[in-house]
Amino acid sequence: MGVAQAMEALTKRAGLMKESLQKSQTITDNMVGILGSFDHRLSALETAMRPTQIRTHSIRRAHENIDKTLKAAEVILDQFDLSKKAEAKILRGPHEDLESYLEAIDQLRGTIKFFSNNKMFKSASGVISHATGLLSKALSKLEDEFRQILQNYSKPMEPDRLFECLPSNLRPSSEGEGGGGGGKSHDPHHKSLENAIFTVPTVIPPRVLPLLHDLAQQMVQAGHQQQLFKTYRDTRAAVLEQSLRKLGVERLSKDDVQRMQWEVLEAKIGNWIHYMRISVKLLFAAEKKICDQILDGVESLRDQCFGEVTVNSVAVLLSFGEAIAKSKRSPEKLFVLLDMYEIMRELQPEIELLFGSQPCTEMKDSALNLTKRLAQTAQETFADFEEAVEKDATKTAVMDGTVHPLTSYVINYVKFLFDYQSTLRLLFQEFDCKDPDTELGAVTTRIMHALQNNLDGKSKQYKDAALTQLFLMNNVHYIVRSVRRSEAKDLLGDDWVQIHRRIVQQHANQYKRVSWAKILQCLTVQSSGSGPVDNSSISRASVKDRFKTFNSQFEELHQRQCQWTVPDSELRESLRLAVAEVLLPAFRSFLKRFGPMIESGKNPQKYIRFSPEDLERMLNEFFEGKTWSEPKR
Repeated sequence: MGVAQAMEALTKRAGLMKESLQKSQTITDNMVGILGSFDHRLSALETAMRPTQIRTHSIRRAHENIDKTLKAAEVILDQFDLSKKAEAKILRGPHEDLESYLEAIDQLRGTIKFFSNNKMFKSASGVISHATGLLSKALSKLEDEFRQILQNYSKPMEPDRLFECLPSNLRPSSEGEGGGGGGKSHDPHHKSLENAIFTVPTVIPPRVLPLLHDLAQQMVQAGHQQQLFKTYRDTRAAVLEQSLRKLGVERLSKDDVQRMQWEVLEAKIGNWIHYMRISVKLLFAAEKKICDQILDGVESLRDQCFGEVTVNSVAVLLSFGEAIAKSKRSPEKLFVLLDMYEIMRELQPEIELLFGSQPCTEMKDSALNLTKRLAQTAQETFADFEEAVEKDATKTAVMDGTVHPLTSYVINYVKFLFDYQSTLRLLFQEFDCKDPDTELGAVTTRIMHALQNNLDGKSKQYKDAALTQLFLMNNVHYIVRSVRRSEAKDLLGDDWVQIHRRIVQQHANQYKRVSWAKILQCLTVQSSGSGPVDNSSISRASVKDRFKTFNSQFEELHQRQCQWTVPDSELRESLRLAVAEVLLPAFRSFLKRFGPMIESGKNPQKYIRFSPEDLERMLNEFFEGKTWSEPKR
């Protein structure tokens, strides 16, 4: 019963659902019909609206085109306006307001570029032509302005202004130019230059440099590099050369140098050293500084300009050095050659820095070649000096046996050499010397040996053997004393000094033997046997002869050797004492033993003319270099 009821209920529900579906289908069919009707109406409406839409789109596009045209016209009008303003500024010229003038040139370039890119405009070609002509005139005025400003502010440097830029110890003193004089000024200057401050002078006011830089940039941008180069080179080169002439620099040839007296040439070399230092450290450095600032950003033109500005000035300076290096060698030139070599070595870092670019290579190489040539000439002069010392054939004899001029000349020469020790080390290294100190010692030893050989030859000019020994003693003593008081002692060594001191003593002993042996024989009485001498065995006449011979010989020695000279006071006193220690005891002994034999006879003063005190006093007159006309003391 229950199942049958459930089935019946389900059947009723299925029938209801079927009925609902049929109604829903009917509604759907009705909606499709309605929508179909709408679609038809919309198609009709769209067809009716299409002409209106087309007209609206055309109007919108027309508005957009009008806006674009107005904007383009505005840009063109702005270009015309800016061009007109630029033209007005350019016609006024750059004098009133250079900055505005440069802006106007930039604006003209902009105008030309604009119309070149928009040639479809009817008036474009005319505008371009007008603006190009105006730009050409503007740039021409710009070149004139650059030239005018550069010339107005380019003035030669007065020497006093340059001297103020030097360290105080290199400034001219009341005695003359502060850099001259070769070896005389060498030592004090050289030792204090390591930390010296050189102040690069201001050759163009700093406020002007940015203007010149801007003008130069405009000229380069316009393709006028050659005009810029020529203007800059001609102006600055002339001013630099004038500055050097005011300083005292002059062009001298090798023939000019050869004709000069040595004193004049030595002064000019000293001045040249001063000029080189001022030129490189001050003038060329200042030129490099302003060239870098004015032509900043134009590297190729900048380096070329600096090279061309300085080339003539560098050539004038180096030509003098070349003339000296190539001139006839002589010993006195060695020190100025070393001075010149030293300044070139001192300036070498600055020269390589200033002239390191490709356009300046030739100048840098010329300076380095001069340094090497000076070194070569100095070394050859060195060798010439050694040979000249050994072969010196001057016949001028020093009649009093004093120090020969050659000795004092050579010793002073060597002393000067030791003022140049650091320079000589550099010079030896130029020729691949591995131990400059050893080389300097060897050179000094050779010079001393050459001098002694020459003195030995000169000593043979004396006919008096005693004077020969005195001459050699004086000269070797002078050499030893000078070496001991100089830096040569460190190189020659203590052994060298001791050996030569013994040589001095040997010559002193030889002098005593040769000069006094004969007179001492007068005071010596030898016995016939092995016992003491008996006074009775010697006759009065023999004693008288001995006293007379002694008197004669001593007076002759006194007269002659008072004219001889021992210039060193200590050596002079030492030699007198050595003679007195031999002579006076012998004389006292002889006088004591044989004096009474004479005093008891007639005219004893005729034979006993001197007392020991007289002899001592007269010995103290020896070696004073008295002339014949001077009275005895």
